[in-house]
Amino acid sequence: MQPVAIFRHSPTEGPGYFAIFLEQHGIPWQLIAIDEGATVPSTADGFSGLCFMGGPMSVNDPLHWIEQVCALIRNAAAQNIPVIGHCLGGQLMSKALGGQITKNPVKEIGWGNVLGEDNTIARDWLGDHAGKHGTVFQWHGETFSIPAKATRLFAGNHCANQMFVLGPHLGMQCHVEMTPEMIGTWCEQWADEAIAVADQPSAQTPEVMQEQIGERLPRMRQLSNQLYSVWINGLQR
Repeated sequence: MQPVAIFRHSPTEGPGYFAIFLEQHGIPWQLIAIDEGATVPSTADGFSGLCFMGGPMSVNDPLHWIEQVCALIRNAAAQNIPVIGHCLGGQLMSKALGGQITKNPVKEIGWGNVLGEDNTIARDWLGDHAGKHGTVFQWHGETFSIPAKATRLFAGNHCANQMFVLGPHLGMQCHVEMTPEMIGTWCEQWADEAIAVADQPSAQTPEVMQEQIGERLPRMRQLSNQLYSVWINGLQR
């Protein structure tokens, strides 16, 4: 089986639980570290799927690799090669597929709840999570629009568009890939950003985020397992 290409845009925003899930299911993967200057492939040939992780930059920033990534996403979509995006990765997918990325009304930082849609496509992807609240982790200040012909999977009170699907492709504004180690690193690395908005209902302090890992992470893991399980069913084998 050809590997899943995982694109990393920031050293501390690696694949986390997504890579663990792939390994548990015997699916090979290859890291492409954009943050270390790796070249963006011109086509998705040679990969069974593409995964794009998060990053502190904006999709609207004048970075040379952003349009290269968008072109690659469009190439994968044309070949029906599944694409999955986490936060920045979801925004890259939206932009590549005709959506827009704009400033969200508030920053979302920390644990939050999202509400699953309840329609045929949502039930296929979410299973028992359709029409119910789910637990996710957030760290973003921008938001994507839902591309034409795509379907929203989850909505939130502070950010309306949390996930969308288009065929075998899954774009997420939230982070379902988090591990305790990643949360700890982010809380240390970006503590000032979190503390600055922690008085808002859409954000938490680093201390609260870490205190809630034991309660919240198992719930989110159920959701990530559901989403990842459906996504890998579309991989080219």
